[in-house]
Amino acid sequence: MGGLLAVLALWWLAVALAGSRNPMVAQFTPQRTFAALPALVTQDQLAIHIATSPKRVGVGLAWALVVGVPAGFAIGRLRWLEQMLSPALQFLRMVSPLSWMPVAVMSLGVGDHAVYFLLAFSAVWPLLMNTAAGVAQLDRRWIELGESLAATRMEMIWHIYVPGIAAHVLTGVRLAIGVLWIVLVPAEMLGVNAGLGYLILDTRDRLAYSELTAVILVIGALGFVLDLVARALSARFHGGSSRRN
Repeated sequence: MGGLLAVLALWWLAVALAGSRNPMVAQFTPQRTFAALPALVTQDQLAIHIATSPKRVGVGLAWALVVGVPAGFAIGRLRWLEQMLSPALQFLRMVSPLSWMPVAVMSLGVGDHAVYFLLAFSAVWPLLMNTAAGVAQLDRRWIELGESLAATRMEMIWHIYVPGIAAHVLTGVRLAIGVLWIVLVPAEMLGVNAGLGYLILDTRDRLAYSELTAVILVIGALGFVLDLVARALSARFHGGSSRRN
């Protein structure tokens, strides 16, 4: 709480100092921002935008999980595959997801499909890398034990690999959510008519700068909550694993 109050004080001080020379900056004061929140909720249907954005994050994360976890498992399990694909994956990973915006629009059109592609592309890398690292770091003795007991392939995956890499996958999920939330706002500027990114553009076009700052606060608060949920799930898994051990 003390940190938040300090940030609020710095925000007020920065706007007060800059606003004395630039009247436009004065519109971004904390007082005006918090005063704009009620109107934002009632007039701009903030609840609809808030519901739309996490839904897109969920779809993007789901596609990233479908692609990233199996691919990471295969790369971590097969050394030759990792050596063959590593240069290409590292190259693609270092390309900003936002660089694909024109390609996504030309290929998929404006709207949700282009947004889903950008979100999934941005989230797949932390999931793939963390899954591959989890498989590579798995204790070989557990694998040898399963093989010595003549475990089937599905039994090996379910009873050895899944528990062994779950912590790494959850770490990848948390990192992916952070990346998704950052990419979401510019991605929602691709011709959609709802979402927090769309609302940023709308408030800018209406010159409603205090409402724009209020939307930024909402984005930060929702991102904080999402990260809190991801951390809680990760901590719960680790706690359950400790008790089982």
